[in-house]
Amino acid sequence: MSLITLITDFGSVYPAAMKGVILGIDPRATIVDISHTVPQGDIRAGAFALYSVVPYFPVGTVHVAVVDPGVGTARNSIVISAGGHLFVGPDNGLMVPAASRLGKIEVRKITNLGLLGDVSATFHGRDVFARIGAYLSEGMPLQEVGEKTLDHVHLDFGMVEVSETSITGQVIYIDDFGNVITNIRAADVLGLIRFGEVVHIFYRKMPVIRTYGLVDEGKLLALVGSHGFLEIAVNKGNASKELDVLCNDPVKLIFSKK
Repeated sequence: MSLITLITDFGSVYPAAMKGVILGIDPRATIVDISHTVPQGDIRAGAFALYSVVPYFPVGTVHVAVVDPGVGTARNSIVISAGGHLFVGPDNGLMVPAASRLGKIEVRKITNLGLLGDVSATFHGRDVFARIGAYLSEGMPLQEVGEKTLDHVHLDFGMVEVSETSITGQVIYIDDFGNVITNIRAADVLGLIRFGEVVHIFYRKMPVIRTYGLVDEGKLLALVGSHGFLEIAVNKGNASKELDVLCNDPVKLIFSKK
């Protein structure tokens, strides 16, 4: 069985064209939608979403990832191989955190134009990445895509600064519940703050606890989510709206000095 995941910022309609291309090449493919509601043009948010789910797919999965504000420009199209998975998409860093999570990466530029038909300047998701993903899922050798390269765009989730009384980072994702996910990792938090301790984030007090239901409905909380990063939430509410917070906003957690 061939398995292809899709993650884009396309919303409705356009992903269907990608699926049509894939199934026209590999009609046996199983297609799994990770998300098509990544904030438009937000490469880091897309990278986080892909990073969060990739370990749960089996070896042999092909991930087609398209958050591509540079579509049609001189940026490269690439395939990354890592940990038995393949990632197909633009060379803008989108796929690097997820691929690196699986192991050592190998990057190839998509230079074999004979694999492509007519290519729109604005829809490489359909005309390049879906096609290449389908060929790879059907068993095409990776080397047929193009040559290896060491020159690719790197992306990470940004710097975190830790002091005696604060941890400073950045919002990298807001999920469909309105939970505000930061780039502050569990290791940054759990050695400094006890569960149940009250901290200040976005100028509001909230406890650091293990799960949402340990505060009253409508109350703010901070926890380490299932993805391993600090998130701010409201029990049965929307923290992003409550705090007026967006992706890429700075975040500072202030706690008492021990």
